[in-house]
Amino acid sequence: MARHNSLSQRRATLEKEWARWVPARIASAGIDSSHLRGEVAQSWMRSRRTVDPGLNCAPAAAGDVGARWAASPLRAPMSELSDHVHAITHDSGFVAAVTDEDGTILWSHGGAVMRRRAERVGFAPGGRWDEIHMGTNALSLTLRTGRPSIVFAAEHLVAALHEWVCYCAPIRGADGRQLGVLDLSTTWDRSHPLAMPTVRTLATAIEAKLHQHERPASGPRLTCLGGAELVRGDERIPLRRRHFEILTLLALEPDGFTPERLQLAIYGDRSPAASTVKADVSHLRRTAVGDITSRTYRLATPLSCDAADVLAALGAGDIATAVRLYRGPLLPGSQTPGIVEWREYLKVGVRTAVLASDDPALALRYGEKALEDSEIHEHAFLLLPAADARRAIATARLRAALRS
Repeated sequence: MARHNSLSQRRATLEKEWARWVPARIASAGIDSSHLRGEVAQSWMRSRRTVDPGLNCAPAAAGDVGARWAASPLRAPMSELSDHVHAITHDSGFVAAVTDEDGTILWSHGGAVMRRRAERVGFAPGGRWDEIHMGTNALSLTLRTGRPSIVFAAEHLVAALHEWVCYCAPIRGADGRQLGVLDLSTTWDRSHPLAMPTVRTLATAIEAKLHQHERPASGPRLTCLGGAELVRGDERIPLRRRHFEILTLLALEPDGFTPERLQLAIYGDRSPAASTVKADVSHLRRTAVGDITSRTYRLATPLSCDAADVLAALGAGDIATAVRLYRGPLLPGSQTPGIVEWREYLKVGVRTAVLASDDPALALRYGEKALEDSEIHEHAFLLLPAADARRAIATARLRAALRS
């Protein structure tokens, strides 16, 4: 009974917190939702669950944004186009910005006056402009849809942005993956019909430069967190689930496996004939990764792998990078013993590091992939100051987790 009362009290507290941050109706922000464009209205409905329309400034991302920009594939093409971008921003009174794939601004430029105005609302490196943090805006729409977007004045959910108009286009790598967003923003009274064609042309120029800088793929890239995909250059390599499992194990354990140990890691106690594993490895040699050594099954050339990158980040104590790269459980749905063991290891490793950190941004980001984890959401909630608008996100998630 005591536990039930405690849970009821926590829920009551969360309901009060929820009511404090989330408006009862979209109309409370002063806009008739019937006049909104469909995609904007839908974004408002999603955004109002986590974003306070009275927010004054975009929340800041965790970690060293300068270092992330230095390592970004978008930095080189933007540097080559900088004179062109600078001419546009200074001559037309715009502020330009480039985000990463998660909506964090990594670079911005504009004249002194417009830049200061933009910085006041967090439209500067480090600001998080995805929908869950900053509500309806052109960057968040483009991040979500992968299409160019315009959001004008009071179409923004956050009232502090009602004097702005934003024009965005996606930036994609050679493999088609969206790497970020290019944005041109100005005040609504400076809006111009050529702004949208300009931002789209610039994004196309960035992509062309980007493709020139991208080296031809010397080896495939394995994605095994939250899904399974093997890509070499522009080509997606089809594999059976068993082959993905073997490849993932080899990527996570570069010292390799004896044939007997790999057979046990794949099949457990129900091991079939050793020839089955040998046939699977032979198939991988022919179709996917080239040379796999024989006496000990080991990748002769290191394989780029998202799970291995998370493991390396944890080993280096770089929690922010580990959280950013951790996109979900390892090969979800696989019951292979070795994969199950690594899946738990990676999940516990990232989760434990987040709970040990006093950075609420890490808990919020990890919480995006662990919506049922009430302890993570409570950790973020307790770390955030009462006046921090991001508390709405933690409140919403904790409320949902406790109800599930």
